[in-house]
Amino acid sequence: MAVRLRLTRVGAKKNPIWRVVAADQRSKRDGRVLETIGHYNAQTEPSTITLDEEKVRAWLAKGAQPSNSVAKLLKIQGITGPTAGPTA
Repeated sequence: MAVRLRLTRVGAKKNPIWRVVAADQRSKRDGRVLETIGHYNAQTEPSTITLDEEKVRAWLAKGAQPSNSVAKLLKIQGITGPTAGPTA
């Protein structure tokens, strides 16, 4: 099973808030997730990014690949690792 760190949308209509989750890459965007590891709200000024760094590093160590958008959030938070770059 290929695990991907990606965003899933929550919140009301026209009021998106995003969760950073670890999920099977074959599941739907808002489908089944393995674990929620953070939150992202782009509507606040400045944007709010809350990540559980310990969980993120654990998933990266297990081979999870971050999506392009999550890789940018990891870079902003200063979380780097051997596989913390964007996926192809």
